[in-house]
Amino acid sequence: MSLCGSVSALYLNLQSSKISMGSVLAFRSGESMGNTLRIPFKKRSSKGAACPLQVVCIDYPRPELENTVNFLEAASLSASFRSASRPAKPLKVIIAGAGLAGLSTAKYLADAGHKPILLEARDVLGGKVAAWKDDDGDWYETGLHIFFGAYPNVQNLFGELGINDRLQWKEHSMIFAMPNKPGEFSRFDFPEVLPAPLNGIWAILKNNEMLTWPEKVKFAIGLLPAMLGGQPYVEAQDGLSVKDWMRKQGVPDRVTEEVFIAMSKALNFINPDELSMQCILIALNRFLQEKHGSKMAFLDGNPPERLCMPIVNHIDSLGGEVRLNSRIKKIELNEDGTVKSFLLNNGNTIEGDAYVVATPVDIFKLLLPEDWREISYFKKLEKLVGVPVINVHIWFDRKLKNTYDHLLFSRSPLLSVYADMSVTCKEYYNPNQSMLELVFAPAEEWIACSDSEIIDATMKELAKLFPDEISADQSKAKVVKYHIVKTPRSVYKTVPNCEPCRPLQRSPIQGFYLAGDYTKQKYLASMEGAVLSGKLCAQSIVQDYELLRTLGQRKLTGASIH
Repeated sequence: MSLCGSVSALYLNLQSSKISMGSVLAFRSGESMGNTLRIPFKKRSSKGAACPLQVVCIDYPRPELENTVNFLEAASLSASFRSASRPAKPLKVIIAGAGLAGLSTAKYLADAGHKPILLEARDVLGGKVAAWKDDDGDWYETGLHIFFGAYPNVQNLFGELGINDRLQWKEHSMIFAMPNKPGEFSRFDFPEVLPAPLNGIWAILKNNEMLTWPEKVKFAIGLLPAMLGGQPYVEAQDGLSVKDWMRKQGVPDRVTEEVFIAMSKALNFINPDELSMQCILIALNRFLQEKHGSKMAFLDGNPPERLCMPIVNHIDSLGGEVRLNSRIKKIELNEDGTVKSFLLNNGNTIEGDAYVVATPVDIFKLLLPEDWREISYFKKLEKLVGVPVINVHIWFDRKLKNTYDHLLFSRSPLLSVYADMSVTCKEYYNPNQSMLELVFAPAEEWIACSDSEIIDATMKELAKLFPDEISADQSKAKVVKYHIVKTPRSVYKTVPNCEPCRPLQRSPIQGFYLAGDYTKQKYLASMEGAVLSGKLCAQSIVQDYELLRTLGQRKLTGASIH
Protein backbone atom coordinates (compact mmCIF):
# COMPACT_ATOMS: atom_id res chain seq x y z
CA MET A 1 0.00 0.00 0.00
CA SER A 2 1.43 3.34 -0.97
CA LEU A 3 1.74 6.43 1.16
CA CYS A 4 0.20 9.38 -0.62
CA GLY A 5 0.24 12.99 0.37
CA SER A 6 1.65 16.40 -0.38
CA VAL A 7 4.92 18.01 0.54
CA SER A 8 6.43 21.41 -0.06
CA ALA A 9 9.47 22.01 -2.19
CA LEU A 10 12.50 21.59 0.02
CA TYR A 11 14.96 24.41 0.45
CA LEU A 12 17.81 23.01 2.47
CA ASN A 13 20.82 24.99 3.63
CA LEU A 14 24.15 23.38 4.39
CA GLN A 15 24.98 24.00 8.03
CA SER A 16 28.53 24.99 7.24
CA SER A 17 28.91 26.74 10.56
CA LYS A 18 29.12 23.31 12.16
CA ILE A 19 32.29 22.47 10.22
CA SER A 20 35.75 23.74 11.01
CA MET A 21 37.08 25.12 7.73
CA GLY A 22 40.70 24.96 6.67
CA SER A 23 42.34 26.93 3.91
CA VAL A 24 40.76 26.57 0.49
CA LEU A 25 42.66 24.02 -1.56
CA ALA A 26 40.28 22.87 -4.25
CA PHE A 27 41.11 20.11 -6.70
CA ARG A 28 42.42 21.24 -10.05
CA SER A 29 40.65 19.92 -13.12
CA GLY A 30 41.62 16.32 -13.78
CA GLU A 31 43.33 15.93 -10.40
CA SER A 32 40.40 14.83 -8.31
CA MET A 33 39.01 11.37 -7.83
CA GLY A 34 35.40 12.32 -8.42
CA ASN A 35 36.01 15.74 -9.90
CA THR A 36 32.99 17.84 -10.74
CA LEU A 37 32.80 19.36 -14.19
CA ARG A 38 30.63 22.42 -14.66
CA ILE A 39 29.13 22.54 -18.12
CA PRO A 40 27.95 25.68 -19.92
CA PHE A 41 24.25 25.44 -20.60
CA LYS A 42 21.41 27.41 -22.04
CA LYS A 43 19.88 29.80 -19.54
CA ARG A 44 16.33 29.12 -18.52
CA SER A 45 13.82 31.35 -16.90
CA SER A 46 14.01 31.87 -13.17
CA LYS A 47 12.02 29.53 -10.98
CA GLY A 48 10.42 32.58 -9.41
CA ALA A 49 9.30 32.85 -5.84
CA ALA A 50 9.23 29.71 -3.75
CA CYS A 51 5.78 28.21 -3.52
CA PRO A 52 4.49 24.92 -2.13
CA LEU A 53 4.54 22.07 -4.66
CA GLN A 54 1.84 19.46 -4.37
CA VAL A 55 3.82 16.24 -4.67
CA VAL A 56 1.99 12.95 -4.91
CA CYS A 57 4.36 10.59 -3.10
CA ILE A 58 4.25 7.06 -4.41
CA ASP A 59 6.66 6.07 -1.68
CA TYR A 60 6.02 2.89 0.26
CA PRO A 61 6.21 2.35 4.03
CA ARG A 62 9.61 1.57 5.48
CA PRO A 63 9.96 -2.24 5.41
CA GLU A 64 10.37 -4.23 8.61
CA LEU A 65 14.13 -4.70 8.70
CA GLU A 66 14.78 -4.75 12.45
CA ASN A 67 14.31 -8.49 12.96
CA THR A 68 16.72 -9.72 10.31
CA VAL A 69 19.91 -11.41 11.48
CA ASN A 70 22.15 -8.96 9.63
CA PHE A 71 20.32 -5.90 11.00
CA LEU A 72 20.57 -7.21 14.56
CA GLU A 73 24.26 -7.97 14.08
CA ALA A 74 24.84 -4.43 12.80
CA ALA A 75 22.81 -2.96 15.67
CA SER A 76 24.87 -4.93 18.19
CA LEU A 77 28.11 -3.57 16.75
CA SER A 78 26.73 -0.01 16.91
CA ALA A 79 25.64 -0.51 20.51
CA SER A 80 29.09 -1.77 21.50
CA PHE A 81 30.54 1.71 20.92
CA ARG A 82 27.89 3.47 23.00
CA SER A 83 28.24 0.98 25.85
CA ALA A 84 32.06 0.86 25.83
CA SER A 85 33.81 1.98 29.00
CA ARG A 86 34.54 5.70 28.84
CA PRO A 87 38.27 6.19 28.26
CA ALA A 88 40.22 7.87 31.07
CA LYS A 89 41.90 9.94 28.39
CA PRO A 90 40.16 9.98 24.98
CA LEU A 91 42.27 9.15 21.96
CA LYS A 92 42.85 11.89 19.43
CA VAL A 93 42.36 10.09 16.12
CA ILE A 94 43.26 11.81 12.85
CA ILE A 95 41.18 10.58 9.91
CA ALA A 96 41.83 11.51 6.27
CA GLY A 97 38.77 11.48 4.00
CA ALA A 98 35.17 12.52 4.75
CA GLY A 99 33.41 10.01 2.55
CA LEU A 100 31.06 7.50 4.17
CA ALA A 101 33.98 5.38 5.44
CA GLY A 102 35.69 8.33 7.16
CA LEU A 103 32.42 9.73 8.50
CA SER A 104 31.47 6.30 9.84
CA THR A 105 34.87 5.83 11.51
CA ALA A 106 34.61 9.25 13.17
CA LYS A 107 30.99 8.77 14.23
CA TYR A 108 31.58 5.48 16.02
CA LEU A 109 34.84 6.62 17.62
CA ALA A 110 32.94 9.61 19.00
CA ASP A 111 30.23 7.24 20.25
CA ALA A 112 32.95 5.35 22.16
CA GLY A 113 34.14 8.54 23.85
CA HIS A 114 37.15 9.40 21.70
CA LYS A 115 37.99 12.59 19.78
CA PRO A 116 38.12 12.13 16.01
CA ILE A 117 39.46 14.90 13.80
CA LEU A 118 38.24 14.27 10.27
CA LEU A 119 40.12 15.96 7.42
CA GLU A 120 38.52 16.34 3.99
CA ALA A 121 40.61 17.55 1.04
CA ARG A 122 37.74 19.15 -0.83
CA ASP A 123 35.13 21.71 0.15
CA VAL A 124 32.30 19.17 0.04
CA LEU A 125 31.37 16.20 2.20
CA GLY A 126 30.63 12.69 1.01
CA GLY A 127 33.49 11.44 -1.15
CA LYS A 128 31.76 9.17 -3.66
CA VAL A 129 28.36 10.51 -2.55
CA ALA A 130 29.37 14.17 -2.95
CA ALA A 131 27.06 16.59 -4.78
CA TRP A 132 27.13 20.21 -5.90
CA LYS A 133 24.54 22.93 -6.47
CA ASP A 134 24.62 24.89 -9.73
CA ASP A 135 23.71 28.53 -10.32
CA ASP A 136 20.05 27.62 -10.79
CA GLY A 137 19.89 25.90 -7.43
CA ASP A 138 19.80 22.40 -8.97
CA TRP A 139 21.94 19.61 -7.56
CA TYR A 140 24.14 17.21 -9.48
CA GLU A 141 25.79 14.21 -7.88
CA THR A 142 28.84 11.96 -8.12
CA GLY A 143 26.62 8.93 -8.60
CA LEU A 144 23.07 7.60 -8.59
CA HIS A 145 22.77 6.18 -5.08
CA ILE A 146 20.32 3.48 -4.04
CA PHE A 147 19.78 2.31 -0.47
CA PHE A 148 18.84 -1.37 -0.26
CA GLY A 149 17.02 -3.18 2.51
CA ALA A 150 20.05 -5.48 2.57
CA TYR A 151 22.24 -2.62 3.84
CA PRO A 152 21.98 -3.31 7.60
CA ASN A 153 24.74 -0.96 8.77
CA VAL A 154 23.46 1.89 6.61
CA GLN A 155 19.92 1.29 7.83
CA ASN A 156 21.13 1.27 11.44
CA LEU A 157 23.03 4.50 10.81
CA PHE A 158 19.88 6.25 9.56
CA GLY A 159 18.03 5.08 12.66
CA GLU A 160 20.81 6.16 15.04
CA LEU A 161 20.76 9.63 13.50
CA GLY A 162 16.97 9.84 13.61
CA ILE A 163 16.63 10.30 9.85
CA ASN A 164 14.80 7.16 8.74
CA ASP A 165 12.15 9.41 7.21
CA ARG A 166 14.70 10.70 4.67
CA LEU A 167 14.60 7.43 2.74
CA GLN A 168 11.92 7.22 0.06
CA TRP A 169 11.10 3.54 -0.31
CA LYS A 170 9.80 2.35 -3.67
CA GLU A 171 7.70 -0.64 -4.63
CA HIS A 172 9.51 -3.97 -4.34
CA SER A 173 10.37 -4.45 -7.99
CA MET A 174 13.28 -4.53 -10.42
CA ILE A 175 12.50 -2.92 -13.76
CA PHE A 176 14.51 -3.55 -16.92
CA ALA A 177 14.27 -1.81 -20.29
CA MET A 178 13.69 -4.07 -23.29
CA PRO A 179 16.28 -3.28 -26.02
CA ASN A 180 14.43 -5.42 -28.56
CA LYS A 181 11.21 -3.55 -27.77
CA PRO A 182 12.14 0.15 -27.57
CA GLY A 183 10.11 2.02 -25.00
CA GLU A 184 8.93 -1.12 -23.18
CA PHE A 185 9.99 -2.51 -19.80
CA SER A 186 10.05 -5.88 -18.09
CA ARG A 187 9.41 -6.20 -14.36
CA PHE A 188 10.39 -8.53 -11.55
CA ASP A 189 7.78 -7.93 -8.86
CA PHE A 190 8.41 -9.34 -5.36
CA PRO A 191 5.08 -10.18 -3.65
CA GLU A 192 4.73 -8.80 -0.14
CA VAL A 193 2.84 -11.85 1.12
CA LEU A 194 5.68 -14.31 0.55
CA PRO A 195 8.81 -14.70 2.70
CA ALA A 196 12.33 -14.93 1.33
CA PRO A 197 13.45 -16.69 -0.79
CA LEU A 198 9.98 -17.51 -2.13
CA ASN A 199 9.25 -13.86 -3.02
CA GLY A 200 12.38 -13.74 -5.19
CA ILE A 201 11.69 -17.09 -6.80
CA TRP A 202 8.14 -15.97 -7.56
CA ALA A 203 9.41 -12.73 -9.12
CA ILE A 204 11.70 -14.69 -11.44
CA LEU A 205 9.12 -17.32 -12.35
CA LYS A 206 6.44 -14.72 -13.14
CA ASN A 207 8.68 -12.85 -15.59
CA ASN A 208 8.46 -14.55 -18.97
CA GLU A 209 9.74 -11.66 -21.10
CA MET A 210 13.46 -11.90 -20.35
CA LEU A 211 14.11 -15.59 -19.71
CA THR A 212 12.47 -18.73 -21.08
CA TRP A 213 11.45 -21.54 -18.75
CA PRO A 214 14.37 -23.81 -19.81
CA GLU A 215 16.76 -20.92 -19.11
CA LYS A 216 15.22 -20.34 -15.68
CA VAL A 217 15.58 -24.03 -14.81
CA LYS A 218 19.23 -24.17 -15.92
CA PHE A 219 20.00 -20.99 -14.02
CA ALA A 220 18.32 -22.35 -10.86
CA ILE A 221 20.29 -25.60 -11.10
CA GLY A 222 23.49 -23.60 -11.62
CA LEU A 223 22.78 -21.58 -8.46
CA LEU A 224 22.19 -24.64 -6.25
CA PRO A 225 25.85 -25.00 -5.16
CA ALA A 226 25.84 -21.35 -4.01
CA MET A 227 22.58 -21.79 -2.12
CA LEU A 228 23.78 -25.00 -0.44
CA GLY A 229 27.42 -24.05 0.06
CA GLY A 230 26.79 -20.71 1.74
CA GLN A 231 29.45 -18.08 2.34
CA PRO A 232 32.49 -20.42 2.00
CA TYR A 233 31.35 -21.37 -1.50
CA VAL A 234 30.66 -17.74 -2.41
CA GLU A 235 34.15 -16.64 -1.34
CA ALA A 236 35.73 -19.52 -3.27
CA GLN A 237 34.25 -18.17 -6.53
CA ASP A 238 36.37 -15.01 -6.40
CA GLY A 239 38.73 -16.47 -9.01
CA LEU A 240 36.05 -16.72 -11.70
CA SER A 241 34.41 -14.01 -13.76
CA VAL A 242 30.62 -13.95 -13.99
CA LYS A 243 30.76 -15.10 -17.59
CA ASP A 244 33.15 -17.98 -16.83
CA TRP A 245 31.17 -19.12 -13.79
CA MET A 246 27.90 -19.16 -15.72
CA ARG A 247 29.43 -21.29 -18.45
CA LYS A 248 31.03 -23.63 -15.92
CA GLN A 249 27.61 -24.15 -14.29
CA GLY A 250 25.94 -24.81 -17.63
CA VAL A 251 23.91 -21.60 -17.56
CA PRO A 252 23.08 -20.39 -21.10
CA ASP A 253 24.92 -17.28 -22.31
CA ARG A 254 21.58 -15.60 -22.94
CA VAL A 255 20.95 -15.49 -19.15
CA THR A 256 24.16 -13.48 -18.78
CA GLU A 257 23.20 -11.22 -21.67
CA GLU A 258 19.63 -10.66 -20.53
CA VAL A 259 20.16 -10.20 -16.79
CA PHE A 260 23.76 -10.12 -15.65
CA ILE A 261 25.25 -7.53 -17.99
CA ALA A 262 22.85 -5.04 -16.41
CA MET A 263 23.46 -6.38 -12.90
CA SER A 264 27.27 -6.34 -13.29
CA LYS A 265 27.26 -2.75 -14.50
CA ALA A 266 24.96 -1.71 -11.65
CA LEU A 267 27.15 -3.38 -9.01
CA ASN A 268 30.64 -2.43 -10.21
CA PHE A 269 30.37 -0.45 -13.49
CA ILE A 270 31.99 -3.25 -15.54
CA ASN A 271 30.77 -6.10 -17.74
CA PRO A 272 30.36 -9.75 -16.62
CA ASP A 273 33.45 -10.90 -18.50
CA GLU A 274 35.49 -8.80 -16.02
CA LEU A 275 33.47 -8.90 -12.77
CA SER A 276 34.26 -11.52 -10.12
CA MET A 277 31.35 -13.92 -9.61
CA GLN A 278 31.78 -13.49 -5.87
CA CYS A 279 30.30 -10.00 -6.22
CA ILE A 280 27.14 -11.30 -7.92
CA LEU A 281 26.70 -14.18 -5.48
CA ILE A 282 27.00 -11.89 -2.45
CA ALA A 283 24.26 -9.67 -3.88
CA LEU A 284 22.04 -12.63 -4.80
CA ASN A 285 22.49 -14.18 -1.36
CA ARG A 286 21.44 -10.96 0.37
CA PHE A 287 18.49 -10.50 -2.00
CA LEU A 288 17.29 -14.10 -1.66
CA GLN A 289 17.88 -14.57 2.07
CA GLU A 290 16.17 -11.37 3.24
CA LYS A 291 12.55 -10.62 2.35
CA HIS A 292 13.23 -6.91 1.88
CA GLY A 293 16.87 -7.27 0.84
CA SER A 294 16.34 -6.13 -2.74
CA LYS A 295 13.84 -3.40 -1.87
CA MET A 296 15.19 0.02 -2.84
CA ALA A 297 15.00 3.51 -1.45
CA PHE A 298 16.13 6.91 -2.71
CA LEU A 299 17.47 9.60 -0.42
CA ASP A 300 14.98 12.49 -0.31
CA GLY A 301 17.58 15.09 -1.34
CA ASN A 302 21.25 15.77 -1.90
CA PRO A 303 23.59 13.45 0.08
CA PRO A 304 25.92 16.09 1.60
CA GLU A 305 23.05 17.83 3.41
CA ARG A 306 20.56 15.03 3.92
CA LEU A 307 22.97 12.26 4.98
CA CYS A 308 26.48 13.58 5.64
CA MET A 309 25.60 16.70 7.68
CA PRO A 310 23.63 14.74 10.31
CA ILE A 311 26.74 12.58 10.83
CA VAL A 312 28.91 15.70 11.11
CA ASN A 313 26.51 17.26 13.60
CA HIS A 314 26.59 14.07 15.65
CA ILE A 315 30.40 14.00 15.65
CA ASP A 316 30.50 17.69 16.57
CA SER A 317 28.05 17.21 19.44
CA LEU A 318 30.36 14.62 21.00
CA GLY A 319 33.50 16.73 20.79
CA GLY A 320 34.89 15.63 17.44
CA GLU A 321 35.76 17.86 14.49
CA VAL A 322 35.33 17.82 10.72
CA ARG A 323 37.56 20.11 8.69
CA LEU A 324 37.09 20.78 4.98
CA ASN A 325 39.78 22.00 2.57
CA SER A 326 42.38 20.02 4.51
CA ARG A 327 44.32 17.95 2.02
CA ILE A 328 46.97 15.49 3.17
CA LYS A 329 50.27 16.02 1.37
CA LYS A 330 52.42 13.45 3.17
CA ILE A 331 52.34 10.83 5.90
CA GLU A 332 55.40 11.67 8.00
CA LEU A 333 57.10 8.82 9.89
CA ASN A 334 59.07 8.38 13.08
CA GLU A 335 62.43 6.60 13.01
CA ASP A 336 60.71 3.32 13.95
CA GLY A 337 58.37 3.54 10.93
CA THR A 338 55.25 4.53 12.85
CA VAL A 339 53.29 7.64 11.91
CA LYS A 340 54.60 10.90 13.34
CA SER A 341 52.04 13.24 11.75
CA PHE A 342 50.00 14.13 8.67
CA LEU A 343 51.51 17.01 6.70
CA LEU A 344 48.85 19.16 5.03
CA ASN A 345 49.17 21.03 1.74
CA ASN A 346 49.12 24.35 3.59
CA GLY A 347 52.29 23.38 5.44
CA ASN A 348 50.63 22.62 8.77
CA THR A 349 51.12 19.29 10.50
CA ILE A 350 48.62 17.49 12.69
CA GLU A 351 49.47 14.82 15.26
CA GLY A 352 47.32 12.30 17.06
CA ASP A 353 47.29 9.08 19.07
CA ALA A 354 46.14 7.11 16.01
CA TYR A 355 45.83 7.72 12.30
CA VAL A 356 43.30 6.54 9.71
CA VAL A 357 43.32 6.92 5.94
CA ALA A 358 39.74 6.60 4.67
CA THR A 359 40.33 7.76 1.11
CA PRO A 360 39.80 5.66 -2.04
CA VAL A 361 42.55 3.08 -2.47
CA ASP A 362 44.10 4.94 -5.43
CA ILE A 363 44.60 8.09 -3.37
CA PHE A 364 46.08 6.14 -0.46
CA LYS A 365 48.59 4.50 -2.80
CA LEU A 366 49.79 7.98 -3.78
CA LEU A 367 50.30 8.83 -0.10
CA LEU A 368 51.91 5.51 0.83
CA PRO A 369 55.32 6.17 2.44
CA GLU A 370 58.28 4.69 0.58
CA ASP A 371 59.37 2.78 3.69
CA TRP A 372 56.08 0.84 3.73
CA ARG A 373 55.85 -0.13 0.07
CA GLU A 374 57.53 -3.54 0.36
CA ILE A 375 55.44 -4.63 3.35
CA SER A 376 53.12 -7.40 2.11
CA TYR A 377 50.01 -5.76 3.59
CA PHE A 378 50.59 -2.64 1.47
CA LYS A 379 52.18 -4.30 -1.55
CA LYS A 380 49.01 -6.31 -2.19
CA LEU A 381 47.13 -3.05 -2.76
CA GLU A 382 48.76 -2.77 -6.19
CA LYS A 383 46.07 -5.09 -7.59
CA LEU A 384 43.23 -2.92 -6.27
CA VAL A 385 42.43 -0.20 -8.79
CA GLY A 386 39.43 2.11 -8.93
CA VAL A 387 37.05 1.75 -11.86
CA PRO A 388 36.17 4.85 -13.93
CA VAL A 389 32.54 5.95 -14.02
CA ILE A 390 30.62 8.92 -15.38
CA ASN A 391 27.42 10.33 -13.93
CA VAL A 392 25.22 12.24 -16.38
CA HIS A 393 22.40 14.65 -15.49
CA ILE A 394 20.09 15.98 -18.20
CA TRP A 395 17.28 18.48 -17.66
CA PHE A 396 14.58 18.40 -20.36
CA ASP A 397 12.06 21.05 -21.34
CA ARG A 398 9.12 18.76 -20.58
CA LYS A 399 7.93 15.93 -18.36
CA LEU A 400 8.82 12.56 -19.84
CA LYS A 401 5.99 10.04 -19.66
CA ASN A 402 7.73 6.74 -20.34
CA THR A 403 9.39 6.38 -16.95
CA TYR A 404 8.72 5.13 -13.43
CA ASP A 405 9.10 6.34 -9.87
CA HIS A 406 11.92 3.86 -9.48
CA LEU A 407 15.44 2.85 -10.48
CA LEU A 408 15.54 1.54 -14.05
CA PHE A 409 18.07 -0.85 -15.60
CA SER A 410 18.73 0.50 -19.08
CA ARG A 411 20.34 -2.65 -20.57
CA SER A 412 22.12 -0.26 -22.89
CA PRO A 413 25.71 -0.96 -24.01
CA LEU A 414 26.72 2.50 -22.74
CA LEU A 415 24.39 3.16 -19.82
CA SER A 416 23.93 1.22 -16.60
CA VAL A 417 21.01 2.42 -14.48
CA TYR A 418 19.02 5.63 -14.52
CA ALA A 419 16.13 7.40 -12.81
CA ASP A 420 13.90 10.40 -13.41
CA MET A 421 14.96 12.26 -10.28
CA SER A 422 12.19 14.84 -10.78
CA VAL A 423 9.84 12.02 -9.75
CA THR A 424 11.84 9.77 -7.42
CA CYS A 425 13.35 12.42 -5.12
CA LYS A 426 11.38 15.03 -3.14
CA GLU A 427 14.01 17.75 -3.22
CA TYR A 428 14.48 17.37 -6.98
CA TYR A 429 10.75 17.19 -7.70
CA ASN A 430 9.55 19.18 -10.68
CA PRO A 431 6.00 18.83 -12.04
CA ASN A 432 6.91 20.30 -15.44
CA GLN A 433 10.38 19.05 -16.35
CA SER A 434 12.19 15.73 -16.10
CA MET A 435 15.76 15.40 -14.90
CA LEU A 436 17.32 12.10 -15.82
CA GLU A 437 20.33 10.98 -13.81
CA LEU A 438 22.21 8.24 -15.61
CA VAL A 439 25.26 6.12 -14.85
CA PHE A 440 27.48 5.92 -17.95
CA ALA A 441 29.34 2.61 -17.66
CA PRO A 442 31.64 0.97 -18.50
CA ALA A 443 33.39 4.32 -18.85
CA GLU A 444 37.05 3.45 -19.39
CA GLU A 445 36.94 4.29 -23.10
CA TRP A 446 34.88 7.44 -22.48
CA ILE A 447 36.47 9.05 -19.43
CA ALA A 448 38.79 11.20 -21.59
CA CYS A 449 36.07 12.19 -24.07
CA SER A 450 34.58 15.65 -24.17
CA ASP A 451 31.30 16.41 -22.44
CA SER A 452 29.58 17.00 -25.76
CA GLU A 453 30.68 13.58 -27.03
CA ILE A 454 29.32 11.93 -23.90
CA ILE A 455 26.02 13.80 -24.14
CA ASP A 456 25.66 12.94 -27.85
CA ALA A 457 26.23 9.25 -27.10
CA THR A 458 23.81 9.38 -24.15
CA MET A 459 21.09 11.01 -26.24
CA LYS A 460 21.38 8.28 -28.88
CA GLU A 461 20.81 5.67 -26.19
CA LEU A 462 17.92 7.63 -24.68
CA ALA A 463 16.25 7.77 -28.08
CA LYS A 464 15.94 3.98 -27.83
CA LEU A 465 14.53 4.12 -24.29
CA PHE A 466 12.12 6.96 -25.08
CA PRO A 467 11.41 6.52 -28.84
CA ASP A 468 8.25 8.62 -28.74
CA GLU A 469 9.69 11.43 -26.62
CA ILE A 470 13.44 11.75 -27.25
CA SER A 471 15.45 11.89 -30.46
CA ALA A 472 19.19 12.25 -30.79
CA ASP A 473 18.78 15.49 -32.77
CA GLN A 474 16.49 16.98 -30.07
CA SER A 475 13.63 17.38 -32.53
CA LYS A 476 11.40 16.09 -29.72
CA ALA A 477 12.31 16.78 -26.07
CA LYS A 478 14.88 19.58 -25.83
CA VAL A 479 17.87 19.53 -23.49
CA VAL A 480 17.70 22.59 -21.23
CA LYS A 481 21.06 21.93 -19.60
CA TYR A 482 23.27 19.12 -18.41
CA HIS A 483 26.00 18.35 -15.90
CA ILE A 484 28.58 15.61 -16.14
CA VAL A 485 30.65 14.32 -13.22
CA LYS A 486 33.62 12.16 -14.14
CA THR A 487 35.23 9.93 -11.53
CA PRO A 488 38.44 8.51 -13.04
CA ARG A 489 38.86 6.14 -10.08
CA SER A 490 35.67 5.21 -8.25
CA VAL A 491 35.06 2.01 -6.24
CA TYR A 492 37.73 -0.65 -6.63
CA LYS A 493 37.35 -2.84 -9.69
CA THR A 494 36.09 -6.19 -8.39
CA VAL A 495 37.88 -8.43 -10.86
CA PRO A 496 38.76 -12.08 -10.10
CA ASN A 497 41.37 -12.79 -7.41
CA CYS A 498 41.05 -9.39 -5.72
CA GLU A 499 39.77 -10.75 -2.41
CA PRO A 500 43.19 -11.84 -1.01
CA CYS A 501 44.50 -8.31 -1.67
CA ARG A 502 41.90 -6.50 0.41
CA PRO A 503 43.48 -5.31 3.68
CA LEU A 504 42.13 -5.58 7.20
CA GLN A 505 41.37 -2.24 8.82
CA ARG A 506 44.20 -2.69 11.37
CA SER A 507 47.52 -2.35 9.55
CA PRO A 508 50.84 -3.91 10.65
CA ILE A 509 52.00 -0.37 11.51
CA GLN A 510 51.08 0.27 15.14
CA GLY A 511 48.64 3.16 15.41
CA PHE A 512 47.79 3.24 11.67
CA TYR A 513 44.49 2.03 10.22
CA LEU A 514 42.58 1.95 6.94
CA ALA A 515 38.88 2.40 6.16
CA GLY A 516 37.09 2.23 2.83
CA ASP A 517 34.92 -0.15 0.87
CA TYR A 518 38.06 -1.79 -0.54
CA THR A 519 39.13 -2.95 2.94
CA LYS A 520 38.07 -6.35 4.22
CA GLN A 521 34.33 -6.54 4.92
CA LYS A 522 31.54 -8.65 3.48
CA TYR A 523 29.70 -6.06 1.41
CA LEU A 524 32.40 -5.32 -1.17
CA ALA A 525 32.37 -1.98 -3.06
CA SER A 526 29.21 -0.23 -1.86
CA MET A 527 27.89 2.40 0.53
CA GLU A 528 27.15 -0.41 2.97
CA GLY A 529 30.73 -1.64 2.62
CA ALA A 530 32.08 1.85 3.28
CA VAL A 531 29.97 2.32 6.43
CA LEU A 532 30.81 -1.16 7.74
CA SER A 533 34.53 -0.62 7.08
CA GLY A 534 34.37 2.54 9.19
CA LYS A 535 32.72 0.66 12.05
CA LEU A 536 35.31 -2.12 11.87
CA CYS A 537 38.11 0.48 11.80
CA ALA A 538 36.67 2.23 14.86
CA GLN A 539 36.27 -1.14 16.58
CA SER A 540 39.97 -1.94 15.99
CA ILE A 541 41.03 1.42 17.46
CA VAL A 542 38.80 0.99 20.52
CA GLN A 543 40.22 -2.51 21.05
CA ASP A 544 43.76 -1.11 20.77
CA TYR A 545 43.16 1.64 23.34
CA GLU A 546 45.72 0.46 25.91
CA LEU A 547 48.36 -0.13 23.24
CA LEU A 548 47.79 3.30 21.71
CA ARG A 549 47.98 5.00 25.11
CA THR A 550 51.28 3.21 25.77
CA LEU A 551 52.65 4.28 22.39
CA GLY A 552 51.65 7.86 23.11
CA GLN A 553 53.41 7.82 26.45
CA ARG A 554 56.59 6.47 24.84
CA LYS A 555 56.55 9.27 22.29
CA LEU A 556 56.20 11.84 25.06
CA THR A 557 59.06 10.25 26.97
CA GLY A 558 61.26 10.22 23.85
CA ALA A 559 60.45 13.86 23.14
CA SER A 560 61.35 14.91 26.68
CA ILE A 561 64.70 13.04 26.53
CA HIS A 562 65.69 14.78 23.30
